[in-house]
Amino acid sequence: MLDKRLSQVKGFYKNFRRLPSYAEMLKLFDLASKNSIYKIVQPWLENGFLEKANRKLAPTKKFLQLPLLGLVKAGFPQAADQVVDFMSLNDFLVDKPQETFLLKVSGDSLKDIGIFEDDLVVIEKKQNALPGEIVLAFLDSEWTLKIFQKKGRKIFLQAANKKYPSFYPKQNLQIFGVVKGVVRRI
Repeated sequence: MLDKRLSQVKGFYKNFRRLPSYAEMLKLFDLASKNSIYKIVQPWLENGFLEKANRKLAPTKKFLQLPLLGLVKAGFPQAADQVVDFMSLNDFLVDKPQETFLLKVSGDSLKDIGIFEDDLVVIEKKQNALPGEIVLAFLDSEWTLKIFQKKGRKIFLQAANKKYPSFYPKQNLQIFGVVKGVVRRI
């Protein structure tokens, strides 16, 4: 199971966007000796959760990963408390980090496919799309998020909400990216 103190350091990192110093860890763990902090941190370095960069502690990719506990059935209850592996949400949602960004959704035109107001969409930069892919497009001087469609030689954007029509370009339609995932806080 993940070390309670490492979880505290992760909490500190989330709040301050940096790792705590040894002195701050003394307060965080309610300890008096810097040597005790050294003994706590050393296994994290050895196991690859942290590294030293310019004589300071730095998070590694493993530090930012979450425990993957296994499978859980959505039917009858089953235990799911054994750590099987660790996974970064970036590894799960992002294939090309240098070409990927997030956008916050405004509006309800994609609600019928599960994309709602205030969701974050993970977008991979691309200039073309396949029919049925959700795209970030520039349609007649307006940005929009819709489903890319093609009928014969005609291309258009389709909403996933009955109250919206399909959108056919009057002047131009440019694809700037394809949605690869959706992130929502519950």
